Amino acid sequence: DVCEQLLAAEQNTYHNTLLALRGFCSLHAQDQHRALQDFQRVIEHDSPHPSSCIKALCGRGLIRISGGSNYLTALDYITACQLKLDETIFTIKSYVPWNQRGLLLKVLQEEGQMMLQKKRYPGGSSVSFQKTGLCTFLTLKFFFFPSRDAPGVFQLASLLVELDSSDEASRLLCADALYQMGRGEEAHKMLSLAHSRNPQRAPVLARLALLQLKRGFVYDGNQLLRRLIRTGDSSCLLPVLDIFQDEDRKLLQSHCRWRALAILKGKQEGAAIKEAIAHLSFAILAAGGYAEDCLLTRARCYGRLGQMKTAIFDFNAVLKEDPRNVQALSGRGFVHLALRQQKEAVQDLISALKVEAGAVIPAILSLKPEAQRLVTGWLLQHGRATLTELVATKDPPGEETLGDLLMMAKALTKICRAAQHHIFYTDVLMANGEHQEALKHLQEAFGHCPAEDFARARLAVLQLQSRNVAGAAAPLSVLARRDEKDLAFLLNFVDTKQQQHLAQAAAQEGKVLMKGHDHQQALGYHSLAVLASRDSPRYLRHRAACLMHLKKYEKALKDMEKVIQGHGSNSPKTQAGDHCCQGFLLLALAQEEAAVQHYMQALQLDEPLALGTITECPGRESLTKTFHKIAQFNFEKQRYEEAWKITDYGLKIDKSSELQKLKARLKREASSCSIH
Repeated sequence: DVCEQLLAAEQNTYHNTLLALRGFCSLHAQDQHRALQDFQRVIEHDSPHPSSCIKALCGRGLIRISGGSNYLTALDYITACQLKLDETIFTIKSYVPWNQRGLLLKVLQEEGQMMLQKKRYPGGSSVSFQKTGLCTFLTLKFFFFPSRDAPGVFQLASLLVELDSSDEASRLLCADALYQMGRGEEAHKMLSLAHSRNPQRAPVLARLALLQLKRGFVYDGNQLLRRLIRTGDSSCLLPVLDIFQDEDRKLLQSHCRWRALAILKGKQEGAAIKEAIAHLSFAILAAGGYAEDCLLTRARCYGRLGQMKTAIFDFNAVLKEDPRNVQALSGRGFVHLALRQQKEAVQDLISALKVEAGAVIPAILSLKPEAQRLVTGWLLQHGRATLTELVATKDPPGEETLGDLLMMAKALTKICRAAQHHIFYTDVLMANGEHQEALKHLQEAFGHCPAEDFARARLAVLQLQSRNVAGAAAPLSVLARRDEKDLAFLLNFVDTKQQQHLAQAAAQEGKVLMKGHDHQQALGYHSLAVLASRDSPRYLRHRAACLMHLKKYEKALKDMEKVIQGHGSNSPKTQAGDHCCQGFLLLALAQEEAAVQHYMQALQLDEPLALGTITECPGRESLTKTFHKIAQFNFEKQRYEEAWKITDYGLKIDKSSELQKLKARLKREASSCSIH
């Protein structure tokens, strides 16, 4: 009321002062709208009064906080400080209530920090000034020229320090502003004072370390960085780096990288590696979050510490920017290797080999022998599976896939000169149609007369290209005894006509060997005949007979099952012989009930042949006892019809008294029903 009475007087002396006072009165009375009007009239006056403008700017700044315009609040207080710092301090202490002063100081600190970090873009703000006056000019001058941020923030920080000299955040803001103004020595003095009060404060250590490096005091900078690392709070470096200039960030990056490499050249203990990781992290932060060499080195350090998932994260960061980075691909592959993740490890290492095999091979050779064996084993396993699939489909393989296999196979021969690697490389060359090159490599690796069975088999297949069937059968039969799957794979390189000739030659040699009772060697030839003929029933019978002599009844049984499944166009006589053979094998494996069924089928198909075969083996009397046993079992289970059938066929083999008695019992038990 007093202000209004004075304003209503005819004399306009102290008009702006009274408006400012009335504005604060309205503000304290929670009438922000009227307060803002008074403050605005003072600021926009044609002949502004500095002290009144300072009060109006401070009042308007408070109102803008409640409206969420924190940046504009900071601008108001910076403008007030530009007019007169002491007056601004007096205004805040006199007119801003205690319960609002804490919030005001916090807002000014945060906005000042963001201005220095260039996180405010004032050109896009919606603010207008209706009239031009001294204060409006000052506000516009700051508002539209962001390069003046540092001096303005320095004045703001000086205000905050005067208001609360014990507040560290305000002192740090003041030091940051001094740095951006090019007054590094003053900033250093202020930070040194803060450091003396609290030597373990990470934000102070981070700023001091950067300034010491900038001043050329490398030793001091190193010591401060080490102390920063020990605090465990490296996150404080992020806002500092936003403030520092590009050349200083590059200086920090190069220094921390150099320091990390120096540490890693020395001790390889856990503590040293952790310190190196911290320096590398600083370098990465200084680079803006991505520094390829530092990320790769840090990933390897994490791997040494056993932090595999963190190492993969760093490798992924590099690969996101450069998917063909060889060091990242191979490094991540080695991490997957350590985690025993076979699929992922193989995928990464193959990708790396495709880009630059010359860099990956030495990296694999640098591993421990056990790890090398695991890597080469996985690569060979993957390559062999891929090649087998390509060859089996008979479709022309894609250039990229076959090229990848050639690259992988060649790399394996350089990593380890094991026989299996040279054989794989030979196979890939054969699949690619490079038969002469395959022959050359095979002879260079194993000589012209290889002692290795797998190598001799490859040489035999290559010789088949010159129609040397007889010479190929012997080494291929040896492979058949050792690894039928590998032989089946090799036969994919032999055309159909040659396979037929090979099967015939192998079967003939197998017969000769069986006559000489060399069944073990004969088995290899018979297996070769079976594979080369694509499971011909004739050759399956020969092999089953050979297996029977060797008492390998289960394998023989599988062969005869394939033969019987293929029955159709065969004569009853042939089918009867097969069932007799199957029955004998089942007897040998103690599967008597199934054996009886096969013998009954043989008798049904060709009784004379079946009886003749049974007489030779296993003998009529012996088989009749088996028939009686199975018939008796069915009788006890009251399966009279099945028991009658078995008894009837058993009596055809031999007129056994036991079977005759059982048949009589069946007649008596089933007299009430017909079983015919």
